[in-house]
Amino acid sequence: MRILAIGPLWRGSNAGGLFRAFSRLGCLIEVMDEFYYISLLTKTKSTKVLERLIRPLQEEEFNIAIRNKIELFSPDVVFVYKGAFVRPETLEFARSKGCRLALFYPDVSMTFHGKNIPACIPLYELIFTTKTFGVKDLEERFGVTNAYFIPHGFDPEIHRKMEVSATDLQRFGCDVSFIGTWSPKKEMWLSVLKQKLPDADLRIWGEQWFKAGTDILKSSIQYTGVVGDLYATAIQCSKVNLGILSEKVAGASSGDLITSRTFHIPGSSGFMLHERNKESVLYFKEGTEAGFFGDAEEMAKQVQYYLEHEQERLALKEAGYQRALKEHSLDERARVVVHQLQKLGAA
Repeated sequence: MRILAIGPLWRGSNAGGLFRAFSRLGCLIEVMDEFYYISLLTKTKSTKVLERLIRPLQEEEFNIAIRNKIELFSPDVVFVYKGAFVRPETLEFARSKGCRLALFYPDVSMTFHGKNIPACIPLYELIFTTKTFGVKDLEERFGVTNAYFIPHGFDPEIHRKMEVSATDLQRFGCDVSFIGTWSPKKEMWLSVLKQKLPDADLRIWGEQWFKAGTDILKSSIQYTGVVGDLYATAIQCSKVNLGILSEKVAGASSGDLITSRTFHIPGSSGFMLHERNKESVLYFKEGTEAGFFGDAEEMAKQVQYYLEHEQERLALKEAGYQRALKEHSLDERARVVVHQLQKLGAA
């Protein structure tokens, strides 16, 4: 199968990990990475203003490049990961060249990331969503009947057991950590944790934590993200890794029930303490392969328990790691995706 994969390749990206898994399965891959065409990482106010001005031109150039690659590569499938910058006319062009069209959508809301994604949804022949509620949301909002649920997985090239140095432990070592983007819920729950366990060394890594207005968290916020090997290193250097889920946003019927961290943490050989719901407990057994909590109060109690019971924590960590290796790598997810594409008649 020849797959033109559209999505970011930066080290540690979920898209890049899935694309490499396709390649390991024997698919012939070409990748169009929007980061080569579109400015997405600027930080200062002046460069953000310039970025907004030139974004339409960059997006146009990106879509022209996709069409040129389709002409050259003649893919069986155009496989779009998220697709915030892929325009409907580009998909129409791909279809005119005999390509099958598939979307892999990893986020909660289909309407939260610009106009292109909703406009393109009717053109995809198969949509993969990492949210079980995403299947129903797609049907109710867009009339989609070709959606398929598939959970995230861990990337064995990135999320892996590794030796950590004394320098790593000095930089990343802590009692408990959260790695992820700020949201009001996450700030509130972590504030409760800090209030209940003021002596615990809490580290918070991720984007947008400058928005936090809670003074109690200021000493814990690192004001930077960690990705790739640093992400896996930080997980292994933390005694307890929290899986706090994002709340509901506009355009979605639910907040997260699982997320990529659900699999990244055990895949990186970290002990995971995860928010409990009907789905999260299906992937790792509570009290055997991971710890779970239902609210901020229980989270604080569970953090204290597992910090005080090291041998039990280490046993769960190893069991979770083995379960991840057996069932939850991106190679396993790629096999499912390729099988569904084959059923579509892509190759």
